[in-house]
Amino acid sequence: MSTHTKYFGFTQSIPKLTNEFTADIFLQDYLKTYFPTDKLQEIIPDLENLGKRTTGELLEWAKDAQENEPTLTQFNAWGKRIDEIKVAQGWKNLEKAAAEEGLVAIGYERKYGEFSRLYQFIKLYLYTPSSAIFTCPLAMTDGAARLIEVYGDDWLKENAYQYLISRNPTTFKTSGQWMTERSGGSDVSRSMTFATPNGDDYVLHGHKWFTSAITADMAFTLASTEHADTDRLPLSLFYLPIRHQDGSLNGIEVEALKDKLGTRALPTAQLLLTGTKAKMVGEKGKGVRLISTLFNITRIYNTISAVSYIRRAYALSKEYSKQRVAFGKKIENHLLHKKSLRELEMAYQSNTMFGLFLAQLLGKEDCNKATDTEKILLRILTPVAKLYTAKQSIKYASEHIEMFGGLGYLEDTGIPVMLRDTQTLSIWEGTTNVLSLDMLRSMEKENTLEGFKVFVDEYLINAPQELTEQKEIIERKTNALFSFIKNIKNKETLEASSRDIAFYIAEATIALLWLDFLKTNLNNSNYLNTLNYWLQYKMNENSFYTAETLGII
Repeated sequence: MSTHTKYFGFTQSIPKLTNEFTADIFLQDYLKTYFPTDKLQEIIPDLENLGKRTTGELLEWAKDAQENEPTLTQFNAWGKRIDEIKVAQGWKNLEKAAAEEGLVAIGYERKYGEFSRLYQFIKLYLYTPSSAIFTCPLAMTDGAARLIEVYGDDWLKENAYQYLISRNPTTFKTSGQWMTERSGGSDVSRSMTFATPNGDDYVLHGHKWFTSAITADMAFTLASTEHADTDRLPLSLFYLPIRHQDGSLNGIEVEALKDKLGTRALPTAQLLLTGTKAKMVGEKGKGVRLISTLFNITRIYNTISAVSYIRRAYALSKEYSKQRVAFGKKIENHLLHKKSLRELEMAYQSNTMFGLFLAQLLGKEDCNKATDTEKILLRILTPVAKLYTAKQSIKYASEHIEMFGGLGYLEDTGIPVMLRDTQTLSIWEGTTNVLSLDMLRSMEKENTLEGFKVFVDEYLINAPQELTEQKEIIERKTNALFSFIKNIKNKETLEASSRDIAFYIAEATIALLWLDFLKTNLNNSNYLNTLNYWLQYKMNENSFYTAETLGII
């Protein structure tokens, strides 16, 4: 006779998300502060509707996409090469929803002028955590649209642009960005893809090591029109349709789908270009400069994705803390847990503020309303925000798992997927080190540090009188940054310290944005406490010297 332990009927409640817009008080306060008052009520119903969808059908579709990963069939039963990639129905539904919600279109309709990008990226912020990272093809689609808008000819605008910005799911098309090769990685100048004239256009031959939008309708890539015994050839930018009108691939062979740590719902392939018909975009040999327009967009998408994951981590952890009982009381009432939750709240608010500030700058640039200082800020802060928020998202995704204890480690809770997916955010669109060096190049070639100084001075001057003490701390700590950079004697030392400088610029920027936000939100003690916390714990002047301490310089 066997005996069994009784469970006494206890079952842990599952944390459930409510409407992600109406539950996000900070986001609503941000909109009230920066979006035109006379237009705000027009967009609220749309945001509320998306907030509801993100915790309903979108979440279910994302789950389906994650559970039914993409498959590749290279040959049919008769031996014909077909390279067919199948994705889950949930993935297809997420694409349909993206079109319906205007997640790309809003930025180009410009109904709200320079604020259209802010509106668009707030919707992206709500959509991302329930998208199985469909935001990746959306980022490249938006970047392609902006590239065509700025540099494209009439043919591209008629045959590509109008579909990239469509709200109609039946006409909406997505674009890829095929850059990475085995020889180069982030160093795109080492591309070994070559373009040969073919009438008025070109055919491409080469290999693409990572392509994250193989199921898209079109792509942009770099290739050289010269064959020489060097790996530093001038590169040109090319547009290519992925398939012919009959559905067959355009001189493309899909060698394999990548088996990745995360983003597993997203098909990522390695490709062989075997005579791919393509159209040159812009001037020959100027491809790297041209495609930077696309990078600016995709890096801001990366930033918004990162901060949206921090927000989702906070929302789920907070909800769970209201339900889980330990040591005689709910864990939300344990002081140490309450402290951890508060830090998570401050992290999502601060990083969200940084991301949405970039959205505002981009909106001004789109509408030709950006000042010279704002243009410079967009240039220096885009790589900085991308690298900083990506690292923060990984950190807090890990904290999120820990807040659930053992349940956070179980796959069927759906919690670990966030940590896996955020890991890619520090790699996509340039690693932390690559972007730190990009920031340095902007300082050296475009004098962006001087523009950043103007921004610092302006925000300090306009700070509320009630925040004089905080203002003085920020002034002292930003002056320490400028002094540190000024006193660096050689390029090697500057490069070794660039990552520390980038992180400090990010944290100084966030502090200044809190100053500005508090001009109209001083009555909220939580927001003021966040600024004080930020100044005490985040802006550490000793962080400049990390490379020196490690014996690197």
